[in-house]
Amino acid sequence: MNAARACLLALLLCWTLTFTASADVAVPPLTGRVVDQTGTLSGSDIASLTQRLKDFEDRKGSQIAVLIVPTTAPETIEQYSIRVAEAWKIGRRKIDDGAILLVAKDDRKLRIEVGYGLEGALTDVTARRIIDEIITPKFRSGDFAGGISSGVDRIMAVVDGEPLPAPAPRPQQPQSSGSDFTQFLNPFNPFSIIIVLVLGGVFRGIFGRLFGSLATGSLIGVVVWFIFGSLIVSGIAGLVASAFTMFSDSITAPGPRGRGGWSGGSYSGGGGWSGGGGSSDSGGFSGGGGSFGGGGASGSW
Repeated sequence: MNAARACLLALLLCWTLTFTASADVAVPPLTGRVVDQTGTLSGSDIASLTQRLKDFEDRKGSQIAVLIVPTTAPETIEQYSIRVAEAWKIGRRKIDDGAILLVAKDDRKLRIEVGYGLEGALTDVTARRIIDEIITPKFRSGDFAGGISSGVDRIMAVVDGEPLPAPAPRPQQPQSSGSDFTQFLNPFNPFSIIIVLVLGGVFRGIFGRLFGSLATGSLIGVVVWFIFGSLIVSGIAGLVASAFTMFSDSITAPGPRGRGGWSGGSYSGGGGWSGGGGSSDSGGFSGGGGSFGGGGASGSW
């Protein structure tokens, strides 16, 4: 019985190790136009390449992304590349004008994956020539940044010659009415409410509820008038600040003493800003819903 259990345990262990070894490499999240999981590119290389790809997308509409991974094993680079394309969905929806340059550094293999909408311009033959004539010669000399940069430039040049629908106009950003400090003091900014609460708490502690509220409203009114130059806006802001200060304790009173909250017109400690994760893609880049069908070419160096 013990021997049978030992054999069964050995078989389960071998199966587990085999399954783990053959597990597919996970597709990394699309955190930007350039995703380097090997540390091959420097920060300046990534920034420069990202900006060029962004400018190209703004002008042409087509999306191009770069992914560098250590290996795609146990999958071939073609199998892994199409999984990346299906997950990232580079290119515009129904236009399918996306392309991905994938480099598997430890495998010494690379591939250009081409969306349906670019297969007429960035043909398999053209993609293969870009790999063989432009990218791999630089890779062989150890110039990975140069090879990727030159390859991307050539891909963009080819796509640039393809008649594609113009990119949709981006929504206009509202003009700033002042400096960042001015925007911070905007009475409709949530941070302004915090300022009123703190200031009102101090004034109420010194002058009492009524006069503290009037003092807070007067000060806020003067500040708003100084910023916007409007007596109407400053008057409204002053009244709102006075009323808010007058009744702020009824809003925040449920917070018990000792766990953070307002008590008697002053703030008791215990609260604070909690750190949160930020997006690694400052430009908010994401795929546009493009589709791929396996077009493109692969190579090695």
